[in-house]
This record gives sequence, structure tokens and C-alpha cells, in this order.
Amino acid sequence: MRALRVALVVGTILNVVNQGSQFSSPGEIDIMRAMLTYAVPYFVATYGAYSAYRQKA
Repeated sequence: MRALRVALVVGTILNVVNQGSQFSSPGEIDIMRAMLTYAVPYFVATYGAYSAYRQKA
């Protein structure tokens, strides 16, 4: 659940940075790029949590 929250916050910030001009003017948003922008922080947070869990066990 924490990884999902991280992905939503970080992904939104990165989407605004990377595709901000498409949001502010009538332009086409690259959906695949937007999905990847949310997926990367999700997988990084998940991997970090798994690594921490594995070190404890």
C-alpha cells in the first residue's frame, strides 16, 4: 500500500514535470509515458521494501 502511495505522489510530480506543456495547452498526452512514469516509482518502492524485509529475515 505504501508503494502505491509513493507511486501516486512521485508519478504525478514527474508527469507534471515531463508533460506539463501538454496539460496546460491543448495537446495530446502520451499515455504510455504517463503509465511508465507511475510504474517506475511503484517498482522502486516495492523493491526497496522487499530488500529491507529480506535483510531482516
